[in-house]
Amino acid sequence: MATKRTLFLGDEALAQGALDAGISGVYAYPGTPSTEIMEYVQQAPEAAARGVHRLWSANEKTALEEALGMSYAGKRALCCMKHVGLNVAADAFMNAAVTGVNGGLVVVAADDPSMHSSQNEQDSRFYGKFAAVPVFEPASQQEAYDMMRQAFEFSEQLRLPVLLRITTRLAHSRADVTASAPRSENPLNVSTSTRQWVLLPGHARHNWASLMARLPDITRQADALPWNRFIPGPDRSLGIIAAGLAFNYLNECFPDGCPHPVLKISQYPLSPDRIGALQAACDAILVLEDGAPFIEEQLTGLFPKPVMRIRGRLDGTLPRTGELTPENVAAALGRSRPEGPAVPALMTPRPPALCRGCPHCDSYAFLKEALAGFPASRVFSDIGCYTLGALPPYEAIHSCVDMGASITMAKGAADAGVSPSVAVIGDSTFTHSGLTGLLDAVAEKTPMTLLILDNEITGMTGGQESLALGRLEALCLGIGVDPTHLRVLLPLARHHAENVGIVREELEWPGVSVVIARRACIQIKKKG
Repeated sequence: MATKRTLFLGDEALAQGALDAGISGVYAYPGTPSTEIMEYVQQAPEAAARGVHRLWSANEKTALEEALGMSYAGKRALCCMKHVGLNVAADAFMNAAVTGVNGGLVVVAADDPSMHSSQNEQDSRFYGKFAAVPVFEPASQQEAYDMMRQAFEFSEQLRLPVLLRITTRLAHSRADVTASAPRSENPLNVSTSTRQWVLLPGHARHNWASLMARLPDITRQADALPWNRFIPGPDRSLGIIAAGLAFNYLNECFPDGCPHPVLKISQYPLSPDRIGALQAACDAILVLEDGAPFIEEQLTGLFPKPVMRIRGRLDGTLPRTGELTPENVAAALGRSRPEGPAVPALMTPRPPALCRGCPHCDSYAFLKEALAGFPASRVFSDIGCYTLGALPPYEAIHSCVDMGASITMAKGAADAGVSPSVAVIGDSTFTHSGLTGLLDAVAEKTPMTLLILDNEITGMTGGQESLALGRLEALCLGIGVDPTHLRVLLPLARHHAENVGIVREELEWPGVSVVIARRACIQIKKKG
């Protein structure tokens, strides 16, 4: 347990804050930049001593539903995911706002502006507004720790889930954090309400109407917390709204203090009173926020006509895409940032590549050769290390959209007449969201081939345990795959010719075939 100032990643500060808030469980699926939250709890001695639940879930939807079940039992639960994971969990998230909670429930969404390891730049604050739940957005590692503790208190006070949103730079940068005394876990206190938890239409309409009626009070209560604050300044030609991490970038531009009035935003819903006071005092407003123009788009609805000038991402003052940076904040303010000493290049940049000795290299080699006689073939891939098969020297795949889409897109393409239609998916991604797509294909006897690249780990996010380990054949057979067309291969160069022949046989089969290429991740071998 942290009892003094500790150098924490933003993710680690959140994790320690949750432990000190008295959580009984954390539920998550690994995804950058959120992975280190769960990993910190898994390694924390106090989590082991208390028996805190800290095992990975099959996907983000199951994680959130499991966390909601713990909340139903009266205990505090944390659920963590990256921003695209919130899409997977959206059904549970939206309905958890309608049921409300019993024990405190905090959902962390780690957004990835600039798509450092993601398919899109979506902003999770929109989900919070959509669900009408409170949203916290820390500006520092210390705020991340403090807000996590406050979010659980707020969740239990309002009887609602709370969304805590961070972005990559905060998640993966370090700063000193001072922890406070830990709180005990809640006792078991199972809910007895059926109206709250049984979302029959009559109950759900009542719950939703009640939530909508409470929104003004939720906004007022949020405004009483310390995270949003107004900082006066003498130069009223410009007022600045700085959300979350943007507040730090603003301070970097004005080390002696910002001359403009500043409204720091770290909690939502937005307060019309605070924003209205800033608008009344200033000639124009600049909105600094990492992600989408979430606040900026709301301002015109809050201001009376005529609408004042609002600057930000929408008018080109800041870039419309990519993460907010100290450099583009300085440019928006007409200031130059002092340059530090030049940093010598320590290594030559190189594009991402599969590790030397990776089993996926041999798998793509036999797949490409097997497909050489099928010029009309298409290969639909998925999210994982193996997505790098799109790059030279492999150039073996034609798509990568979202978790599980390899199987369903291959099925749809086969339905359209593409032949052979091939799906490539990893073992962890298969159990995350590939099972149902394979069930569709089996039910319709779709002529397609599924290649499961089983490296016995969740490789792309650092080597977390895969729930597929030891279960793939049983899962495929249980879904209904023909046992004679479920093949297991060892992807090694010495088996190349044999593997090519087996894959060709399955490509010619006019039904569903599954080929499992199994060899442990080379990084596991190195650690072992």
